[in-house]
Amino acid sequence: MRLSRYFLPVLKETPAEAQIVSHRLMLRAGMIKQASAGIYSWLPLGFRVLRNIERIVHEEQQRAGHIPMLMPTLQSADLWRESGRYEAYGEELLRVRDRHDRDMLYGPTNEEMITDIFRSHVSSYKDLPLTLYHIQWKFRDEIRPRFGVMRGREFLMKDGYNFDVSKEAALHAYNRHLVSYLRTYERMGLQAIPMRADGGPIGGDYTHEFLVLAETGESEVFYDADITDLRFGEREVDYDDVAECQAVLEEFTSRYARTDETHDAAMFNQIPEVRRRVARGIEVGQIFYFGTKYSDAMGATVQTADGGKVPVHMGSHGIGVSRLMGAIIEASHDDKGIIWPEAVTPFHCGIVNLRQGDAGTDGACAELYKALKAKGLDPLYDDREERAGAKFATMDLIGLPWRITVGPRGLDKGVVELTCRKTGESEEMTAETAVTRVAGIYAPHHAHVAHHVEPMAQRSFHTWV
Repeated sequence: MRLSRYFLPVLKETPAEAQIVSHRLMLRAGMIKQASAGIYSWLPLGFRVLRNIERIVHEEQQRAGHIPMLMPTLQSADLWRESGRYEAYGEELLRVRDRHDRDMLYGPTNEEMITDIFRSHVSSYKDLPLTLYHIQWKFRDEIRPRFGVMRGREFLMKDGYNFDVSKEAALHAYNRHLVSYLRTYERMGLQAIPMRADGGPIGGDYTHEFLVLAETGESEVFYDADITDLRFGEREVDYDDVAECQAVLEEFTSRYARTDETHDAAMFNQIPEVRRRVARGIEVGQIFYFGTKYSDAMGATVQTADGGKVPVHMGSHGIGVSRLMGAIIEASHDDKGIIWPEAVTPFHCGIVNLRQGDAGTDGACAELYKALKAKGLDPLYDDREERAGAKFATMDLIGLPWRITVGPRGLDKGVVELTCRKTGESEEMTAETAVTRVAGIYAPHHAHVAHHVEPMAQRSFHTWV
């Protein structure tokens, strides 16, 4: 993509309504534009990052054997009356009425709809276990939307739902989701700590929130400092192995980590004082096991091996896809702008031409662009008639991890300059070496895309469709 042909409405001044770093930088970098309170248009740069985040979520869900689908944004109020949540959910639920005077709602979540789908098509224990998920826009009518995409009214969310014949099987699904979430967040360059949480309007005996530590976080969190040393890393986990998934859960949840809603001061004070931490956190996901709450209310049962009928055990599991963009920026920025992790960056590399219109630099940049594309990379070429300082400022603001600078003096020596956005370090090298270096940096991320695992949880679904 040539910047002269791209739509990137960068702002020099920070809009007055932006209170936190991520909101300021997303507006300044031309990623979003407010349509109304808590509702945003996603401009091309922001949309590219959003799709990269969504892609990683899809990959890790399917690696765990979870099956993608898509449910509508509008739901019938009758389903919510059946579950008892239509009146109980409160003012955040946007209730609407269609032209035939039918009560509808803009879905904030999909427990009722997925339960209705399940009960319509599944009747035997042989069809379990089953986990279905989708990534869809949700709406919650927040009374005071703020902080940009961090607390908007309309947001993109992955929500998944497991159906199992017993509590034990459903808790394995819970553990499987925890493992897949740890992988998801680490791939995005985040450390998201699972913390004991409150079930809220969804309900649930077992629930953990995943929080990214940040000064601007809405939640106060209390935790054992030892938990920040934990990393999932590149380990491979067999999602069908109950003991292996349980061991990961115990590893990441055995140390004290709770939000203010579930904080237990007595338990916290048992931790050695040197390891006690009180901070702020941004919620980026939550997993629930709620047993038969919805299946009892809505008649979602399966026939067992002895011919009896039992309500299925369920859980729901959400990741805030659009909110994650704000969380990543809060965790990765400096005074110049955003610093994107390689896995989610909108473009892999920036190319800056220091003398646009010069035959030598124009030709070298065109060759660089072509070579990067041949390696499967997506560069952003700043070919504008702008001074060098303005081009560097734009690249720093939008946060591409790597920049290749091409100028006449460097070309006279046969070199270009490769700069790391995170460290600010620059190194001169040949254009061929720069291309090879950048391609090597992104190779592990491409490997993630190519790798696919089909565990038993997914294969079981194939037996009946």
